[in-house]
Amino acid sequence: MPNPTLSNTQARDMASLLHPFTNLTVLRQTGPLVVERGKGVFVYGADGKDYLEAMGGLWCTALGWGEEELVEAAVEQMRKLPFAHVFGGKSHEPAIALAEKLKEMAPMPVGKVFFANSGSEANDSQIKFMWYAANARGLTGRKKIIARTKAYHGVTLASASLTGLDAFHKSFDLPFDFTVRVECPHYYRGGRDGESEEQYSARLAADLEATILREGPDTIAAMFVEAVMGAGGAMVPPRGYFEAITPILDKYGIFLVDDEVICGFGRTGNAFGCQTYNYQPDSMSIAKALSSAYLPISAVLLSPELVEIIEEEATRIGGLWHAFTYSAHPVAAAVALKTLELYERRDTFGHVRKVSIVFQKMLKALGDHPLVGEANGVGLIGGIELTPDKKSKRNFEAAKGVGAKCAALCQDEGIIVRALLHDRIALCPPLVINEAEIGELFARLTRALDKTLDWVKAEKLIQV
Repeated sequence: MPNPTLSNTQARDMASLLHPFTNLTVLRQTGPLVVERGKGVFVYGADGKDYLEAMGGLWCTALGWGEEELVEAAVEQMRKLPFAHVFGGKSHEPAIALAEKLKEMAPMPVGKVFFANSGSEANDSQIKFMWYAANARGLTGRKKIIARTKAYHGVTLASASLTGLDAFHKSFDLPFDFTVRVECPHYYRGGRDGESEEQYSARLAADLEATILREGPDTIAAMFVEAVMGAGGAMVPPRGYFEAITPILDKYGIFLVDDEVICGFGRTGNAFGCQTYNYQPDSMSIAKALSSAYLPISAVLLSPELVEIIEEEATRIGGLWHAFTYSAHPVAAAVALKTLELYERRDTFGHVRKVSIVFQKMLKALGDHPLVGEANGVGLIGGIELTPDKKSKRNFEAAKGVGAKCAALCQDEGIIVRALLHDRIALCPPLVINEAEIGELFARLTRALDKTLDWVKAEKLIQV
């Protein structure tokens, strides 16, 4: 039965679109928020309201909305060469120039770049490359891949298997059995009484080594990591974490795959999250801010060692039989090139380091709110966790939907956030946000938190 209170546009949406990552029962009652245009860090709805986009879309619109230089780059390339592929020895200038630029920017030695269209596709390609390299080296038993609880690495069949969130597995017959799961490095949840962050990291490293030995080192190809765990809860790693785990991976010849889909291109204050947290991967997945999300594009950056292994195997079997029709699409590549140019010309990463001081100060101050258990982050990314009891840190009952209610009240206040599992609220505004807009972000968020507190009290979900 159609909801008679929906606008015509909302009713058309409900009749035609299948919405992902959405509570479809609630959506039938509320209808979608229809966005008509955007400028800077704001988007404007068909309802006439402005919304401060505190998630940068989906962790991705780094330069905000209405960046004319990106529009012009797309138009110019569209007129010149609207499509070309890189199959069968073909190429084009935007793909070549973008690959060169990424090799120059990378915080690791890069042999070559493989292009795809999304973070999921990039990580799916990584899995295949890891298996391909293992077979090429005669290590045919190395097919398992380590990933962490609450990790998010995508939604294709293979990448969703690495994603450590049960919701992405239910009814899909996932995960596949090549995944080896280890603990999520979240000190607020996992640290023991009296245990420092460094001690927690050492314990996680010991658990990782124990897992490797239990599974058999000669069965494991790689470990996938995010510098900051994004969709799993916007959680920063404990101090010393990567310094503790990387020697263990090296010890057993396990490749480290760095998923920089969210953290790449300035989000943590450095070009890449691995620079912020002091580790060097063997390969890297990038997407989202690569083009400021103006067009779909992603890439896999492979070490010279991996490239040599892959190319030798491709020569032996007659080709590298993995690709996508739109890999290295010239218009997307041209927009990505212009995006990287703007980051450099405008010192966007330096801007992030400057304004993130204010952002992180206001974020951490939310820890004093009666409803907030943890408020933590780095650069221009942050997460807060709602709890009915700060001392025990217990969660609300999942069925009560407190996080989702908070996100809805945020939207009422004119701010778009992301509600994640365990009543965590994520923030990831465009990198171009200024200090005044950061103040407005937290003013709107605080009003929504206050209203959420009133609601949980009325629902008797918290002791007054």
